[in-house]
Amino acid sequence: MLIKRTADCNEFTANDGCSIRELLHPDSDGVDMPMSFAVGRVSPGEKTFAHYLEPVEVYYILEGRGLMQVGNESAEVEAGDAVYVPARASQSIRNLGESDLVFLVVCSPAWYEAGDIRL
Repeated sequence: MLIKRTADCNEFTANDGCSIRELLHPDSDGVDMPMSFAVGRVSPGEKTFAHYLEPVEVYYILEGRGLMQVGNESAEVEAGDAVYVPARASQSIRNLGESDLVFLVVCSPAWYEAGDIRL
């Protein structure tokens, strides 16, 4: 069994400007899984840079309210919403609230920095 606590995971800034705490990754955690699992955070009034990932992504909003853009589509999202982002789709998310926008991010296959491309 592997248990990791979010607070124990180092926060870093991804290529899109989002703050990330990677919870599970097959390369760094020695787990046999076809995905990575992280917690993302965007501060109030901030927006991630337009970018795309080689992997497929799913965002699951935990806290806050945002505006998600995927390709030519945009929609408001809030806690309890899941968003599917196809591989190589242009995307960004803007925090529309007054507190942090917090979300889970699942990438399949696992996220890797060279596959995270800012537009």
